[in-house]
Amino acid sequence: MEVVYVCEWEKRPKSNHCPSILLVCAWSCRNLIAFTTDLKNEEEDKDLSHMIHIIDTEHPWDVYSINSGHTEVISCLEWDQSGSRLLSADGDGQIKCWAMTEHLVNSWESTHSSSVDGDPIVTLSWLHNGVKLALHVEKSGSTNFGEKFSRVKFSPSLTLFGGKPMEGWLAVTVSGLVTVSLLKPNGALLSASESLCRLRGRVAQADIAFTSGGNIVVAATDGSSSSPVQFYKVCVSVVNEKCRIDTELLPSLFMRCTTDPLRRDKYPAVTHLKFLTRENSEQVLLCASSQMGSIVECWSLRKEGLPVNNIFQHRSPVVGEKQPMILKWRILSATNDLDRVSAIALPKLPISISNTDLKVASDTKFCPGLGLALAFHDGSIHILHRLSLHTMGMFYGTSGSSQRVGEEPAIKRQRAGGPTVHFKALQFSWTSLALVGVDNHGKLHMIRVSPSMGQILDMNTLLRHLLFLLEYCMVTGYDWWDVLLHVQPGMVHNLVEKLHEEYMRQNQTLQQVLATRIVAVKASLCKLSTATAARACDFHAKLLLIAISSTLKSLLRPHVLNTPDKSPGDRLAEICTKNTDTDIDKVMINLKTEEFVLDGPPLQSLQQLIQWVGDFVLYLLANLPNQGSIVRPGFGFLRDGSSLGMLREMMVMIRIWGLLKPGCLPIYTATSDNQDSMSLLFRLLTKLWLCSRDESHLQDPDETLMDECCLLPSQLLVPTMDWLPINDGVITKIQSKHQLRLQFGKPYSLPGLNPNSQMEIFSRSPASQRMDNLRCLHMGICPTEDSKACTRCGCVTMLRSPNKTNAMKQWEQRWIKNCLCGGLWRKIPSNFS
Repeated sequence: MEVVYVCEWEKRPKSNHCPSILLVCAWSCRNLIAFTTDLKNEEEDKDLSHMIHIIDTEHPWDVYSINSGHTEVISCLEWDQSGSRLLSADGDGQIKCWAMTEHLVNSWESTHSSSVDGDPIVTLSWLHNGVKLALHVEKSGSTNFGEKFSRVKFSPSLTLFGGKPMEGWLAVTVSGLVTVSLLKPNGALLSASESLCRLRGRVAQADIAFTSGGNIVVAATDGSSSSPVQFYKVCVSVVNEKCRIDTELLPSLFMRCTTDPLRRDKYPAVTHLKFLTRENSEQVLLCASSQMGSIVECWSLRKEGLPVNNIFQHRSPVVGEKQPMILKWRILSATNDLDRVSAIALPKLPISISNTDLKVASDTKFCPGLGLALAFHDGSIHILHRLSLHTMGMFYGTSGSSQRVGEEPAIKRQRAGGPTVHFKALQFSWTSLALVGVDNHGKLHMIRVSPSMGQILDMNTLLRHLLFLLEYCMVTGYDWWDVLLHVQPGMVHNLVEKLHEEYMRQNQTLQQVLATRIVAVKASLCKLSTATAARACDFHAKLLLIAISSTLKSLLRPHVLNTPDKSPGDRLAEICTKNTDTDIDKVMINLKTEEFVLDGPPLQSLQQLIQWVGDFVLYLLANLPNQGSIVRPGFGFLRDGSSLGMLREMMVMIRIWGLLKPGCLPIYTATSDNQDSMSLLFRLLTKLWLCSRDESHLQDPDETLMDECCLLPSQLLVPTMDWLPINDGVITKIQSKHQLRLQFGKPYSLPGLNPNSQMEIFSRSPASQRMDNLRCLHMGICPTEDSKACTRCGCVTMLRSPNKTNAMKQWEQRWIKNCLCGGLWRKIPSNFS
């Protein structure tokens, strides 16, 4: 483990240094982090402990601080399953739901709220949506994604008509109330509260888990280690438009340390109570502490046979009668005496813990999802196995170093006088390859966690582990930023190739679902190395190409109402694939041109997208003879038969539309007045496509084609393609072992690039035109319009639409929530775009 970056407050606010103030932190599946601090900015007389701070991990300095309106210290933060909404709760019983304003990660607003006045919230959770995956390490070598990541039968906490899961949240208060708020489809909020049991008592620590049958389990303790840890089953239903809550008492447990004569009074307080995972209510983690130290215990709920009294032992059993069974908590494991625990982080990766999976994980040294993290008051972090509680790895925050189990530290750590820097909140990423911690000085630390916990791995095994987790992110749609933390430049080519091989082994249906997501993963990987930077450009261009192609084809309508089996777009693709003629007009003859008849305004409004297609074809063909030792942008398309075929189809479509509306045609600057530019480009494109349409028998372009492409710059003015700008995030700067020192609110100035580097393809001169990468429009040298940029790829587009036509608005609506690559949007000042 090592620190990747540390982000601190620019004005260095003064810490309240109150040990009783709780800090909370939450990490979403989209790699957004929400956290609180106990800081006070005396210059502005602002108490930051009532504020929620949200960052994306790629731009940690771009913090958005929400003036939450909470009157007491915030006690809980919880992201929903999609990573786009956030719940916050405080010590006054107020619960608020936050959502992005205009789908921007640095702009949030409160959409709903509920309250239990004056009753502090102890724990909080969204209701379960019924989606659960299991990740099987045993099947990591399988060719089928469905075997590696299986869907587990799991019922939602509450369903609407037709089985659709109902959204809402559930919270437990200090006085022993459980409160539920349900979001109705019309946006209204339905709330109800109920006591956990008849005899209400104080709840100091609590947690929530879900069962496969749709029930909710609440674990609660009054904070004393000598008191029982109680468990309750909670059932939520809607009866006559009112929310109903039913509770039932389940078997309870006493911590083992209280029954040990040597430790009975040593750890008086229960400071942490956590279910190991939200979907497993049968395993719970408990931590009891004193001012001097802590002890951690792991318990499991098991079915056991009920012993029968001797009186009934000898009676003849009834046929088919089984021994009565009861549920009983049994201790799985416990630690020795530890230093005082300040925070606990549990893994989110849903790894299967069957005996076979655990054995394969142990043999291959695959550790993600198997370790939980304990932060101590001396500033260190220990990773323990989630079942055995054996130490897997250690990290010493004071020195920024880490070590494996069994290694002695080179220098014994000295205890400094006064409060040491330690983590008060800790969270794992969704693949367990990174930890984020907020310390008692308000600094945010990003920590890289090795997939083998520091054990030596050969390169093939490491690549297999990273590939396995990239596939998991691709299937689930979770962000893969934390996986990229472990990818070194030398691994990029092999990972991209292996990922493509695994993708091609999936069935056709799954390939269609993952078609754009795999291109986005490849683009992210290729940006990590200067040797593959040009390929990153190609992958981004391919995303735009796929999007434009599907949009243009969606405009086609069948001429007659009784629609045949194939849509006009499918027929166009089929005819263009069969017809290898190099004359564009002869290919047009075989098409039903009435299906391409559109009104003039939609065609004219899409001209900038059509222009991009035309410019891209010209750029590819003109650069065909220039592909030498340095790989330039566009090289990947020269052997990509499917993409070249897509370009051919669009050229045919554009040619037909040009007969209806000549103003929609791409504009070329030709040296001859009678030059038919589109016919020339289609002829050369078809020849290039014929060389690569059969992936198993790729051919090199013949000399005639090369000669004709060499003459293109003398016939047509070749455009300079505006490739995506270099990402201003941190991921390309943290492959080294040196941590970055960042400040909230102050953009990090990235070191200058080597002018001889192949990364120069991304560079911009100060006087160059800025591009709207989605609308394919020039915004000028100094844009005045507010813009937004993708948190993942850096794609820039204007925040407000300049278009009035429905066709272009349809295009823009496709990217209102996410970028082409699936990344989230963040608002940027106009001078940054």
